[in-house]
Amino acid sequence: MFGKIGMGELLLVLGIVLLIFGPSKLPALAKSMGQAVKEFRKGSQEVTSKIEKLADEPVEVEPKEQETAAK
Repeated sequence: MFGKIGMGELLLVLGIVLLIFGPSKLPALAKSMGQAVKEFRKGSQEVTSKIEKLADEPVEVEPKEQETAAK
């Protein structure tokens, strides 16, 4: 219900943004938003790859823990 934005709502938001920032600022605003999304995706991919790398590493067990686990 709340996650779906229709065409009317999208046009209303774009109209308000146009009134607030003006037509001369919209290209710069869109460019900065695109760069922010790009950096966010890059950061999230780095975190995901680090987590996957850590998940693939074998777990080393200390000798003391092995003795107590065997008893």
